[in-house]
Amino acid sequence: MIKAITGTKDILPSEIFKWYYLEEIVKKVFNIYNYLEIRTPIFENTSLFSRSIGEETDIVSKEMYTMIDRSGNSITLKPEMTAGVVRAFIEHSLGEKNSLNKLYYISPMFRQERPQAGRLRQFHQFGAEALGSNSPFLDAEMIEMAYFILKQLGLKDIIVKINSLGTNQSREIYKKELRKFLIDKKDKLSDESKNRFEKNILRILDSKSELDQEILQQAPSIIDFLDEESKEHFEEVKIYLLELNIPFEIDTKLVRGLDYYTKTTFEIISNKVGAQSSLCGGGRYDLLIEQLGGKSTPGVGFAAGMERILLACENENTFNFSIRNIDIFIIRLDKELNLKVAQIASYFRNKGFIVEYDYLNRSVKSQMREANRLNSKFAIIVGGEEYKRGEIILKNLSDGSQRNFQLNQLNEIIDWVK
Repeated sequence: MIKAITGTKDILPSEIFKWYYLEEIVKKVFNIYNYLEIRTPIFENTSLFSRSIGEETDIVSKEMYTMIDRSGNSITLKPEMTAGVVRAFIEHSLGEKNSLNKLYYISPMFRQERPQAGRLRQFHQFGAEALGSNSPFLDAEMIEMAYFILKQLGLKDIIVKINSLGTNQSREIYKKELRKFLIDKKDKLSDESKNRFEKNILRILDSKSELDQEILQQAPSIIDFLDEESKEHFEEVKIYLLELNIPFEIDTKLVRGLDYYTKTTFEIISNKVGAQSSLCGGGRYDLLIEQLGGKSTPGVGFAAGMERILLACENENTFNFSIRNIDIFIIRLDKELNLKVAQIASYFRNKGFIVEYDYLNRSVKSQMREANRLNSKFAIIVGGEEYKRGEIILKNLSDGSQRNFQLNQLNEIIDWVK
């Protein structure tokens, strides 16, 4: 038997309503904040991701699905969305059409990671990007928007963490100080952090190794190396969040895994999803658009993992939606009435009702059992003596009451089944 590829998962009809519920809330909140949807291709030129995310990041060096197409081009299934949105922003000159572009997306992503709870090789994210403003209030709006979505889903056990990475210049100064601090402790670091020491030293701060974190307790704080502009920017972000009553913690080790971040970074974590606790994260990337060939344009955004959020909702038991019910199940008493049943079904479907009937030539008892299994609100019974008199029976399956209607007056049923 051929099975789904490791790290991928079928979303079955019994689960899809959870996804609909999440997507409906996401779209509603983004609409409230005046963000418009953008959809980019599933794959892009590989260079887009290596230039934006960074050659030394885990994503580019270990996790991307990259292949050579028949034209000899290197293409990659998108591992994240910001780079693709920025590419579209530049290619279609969106900055010339609007001084501020507020965009959102819901899309699958692909990374060849070790599959675990809430983390798959094909996973799904929603997120937002605001391109064109360096306002700290826009940074705070991103955090507010992500927090609002999670609260709308009923999640309570969540924590907002924020940090500032400053500018490239201040970050380089901090990297030198961090290197000085770690140089004589390098041999005690985990193997992964030893590798990061050479290639991407800031990522050591993000290490999950308890030994690494113990060593880092005395490490210099990046906050102490911020330039004046970044300090002021960060203070305004904090003021905005306080005024909006959004609780947050400052985490000076929060660096995120992508090279393009500057100034504000943030994550919202949950204690209900296991080791992979981050539900969403993002930050400011004022240099990325210019880096990818566009005009100098500031940007800020975030992305949220949908599988992890659904797992958190499951574990906190926050789902608040009703399973879809069938409006009408049509039961035929005689096999020769199949065409008439199909005609009646078509009539009510064209009126916007969810209608089902039997396709398996089952007995009347089995048809009624199926109507109840599907939680149908009403049954229309076609056949028998009533049909000979030009009538059908409408039965309310919740209370058992029923009423006869003329076959040529189906419109009279509509008010009863609404």
